[in-house]
Amino acid sequence: MPTAYIDKVLTAAKELGVSDIHLTVGVPPVFRMHGTLKQYGEEKIMPDLTKEIARVLMPEVLWEKFLEKGEMDYSYSIQGVARFRVNSFHQRGSISHAFRMIPTKVPSVDDLNMPDTLKKLSETHQGLILVTGPTGSGKSTTLAAMIRHMNETMTKHIITLEDPIEYMHKHGTSVIDQREVGFDTQSFADGLRAALRQDPDVILVGEMRDLETITTAITAAETGHLVLGTLHTSSAASTIERIIDVFPPIQQSQVRTQLGGILKAVIAQRLLPTVDGKGRVAATEIMINNTAIANLIRTEKVHQIPNVILTNRAAGMHMMSTSVHEFLKKGKISRQIAQPYLEGEE
Repeated sequence: MPTAYIDKVLTAAKELGVSDIHLTVGVPPVFRMHGTLKQYGEEKIMPDLTKEIARVLMPEVLWEKFLEKGEMDYSYSIQGVARFRVNSFHQRGSISHAFRMIPTKVPSVDDLNMPDTLKKLSETHQGLILVTGPTGSGKSTTLAAMIRHMNETMTKHIITLEDPIEYMHKHGTSVIDQREVGFDTQSFADGLRAALRQDPDVILVGEMRDLETITTAITAAETGHLVLGTLHTSSAASTIERIIDVFPPIQQSQVRTQLGGILKAVIAQRLLPTVDGKGRVAATEIMINNTAIANLIRTEKVHQIPNVILTNRAAGMHMMSTSVHEFLKKGKISRQIAQPYLEGEE
């Protein structure tokens, strides 16, 4: 019963083009369609059902951890339909589930209508590239598209560390090893340390969330690897400050010097609903490190980075407001959606 129910709901979500599915006690399933929440059906979900779903979907080893921790990330697949990233969690004495739809096909940079600058950045041989934005802004999808470009055009050994694995890559001109945190390695930091002994050219770190992971990522970038990672920050400047602030004050000067040398680019993005309500577009801010930016990082003048971005559009850089303004000009998004990103421009 639980498996049949969840498969029915998730299959319907796939057919409707839904991005997220929420199962919580007291309401029918809730779908997020192009950024808007809508109820599916009228039958309210009962506590026993959400518990049974968790018990059926989770392997035994995860169920025990879930009972101990109170939440759990994992993935679920329906053959011929789609894969889903799942977060199950306890709330008010019951269990809820959040499903994220993961397309079976790995998108290309062109499929996402992202700037060609991302292709050029994917061809970088070493350093640190960060894709940032809030939850649900498409960071994993952007990184998957960059990995796909490498896999189609270069001969690299690519190792990904993900929690959980989302897009399933097939070997192309490159070899891709995908490791899931909690199954294939205990933590991002453990997997990253081990990756350095696995002859990688490229390492993707699903989330750089702690001091140990960030420290190891910086070391990997310094020793000749290309490291791709994500952070929940909204701009290039805030991303750099977030990384530096993770370190104790006594180390921050050294980290600024290291970042100035290894950071290649920051891609900050937001998904904005289109005017017709049938999709979303990715607005981006792109910073590509150069001598001027590296100097600002080293001398604690990160707040001046937007000025450099604005004057280096020919190099592939642009601010978020520029991207939003272009979508507005093309009629892709409404003035109401664009306005918060354009404050101070007009």
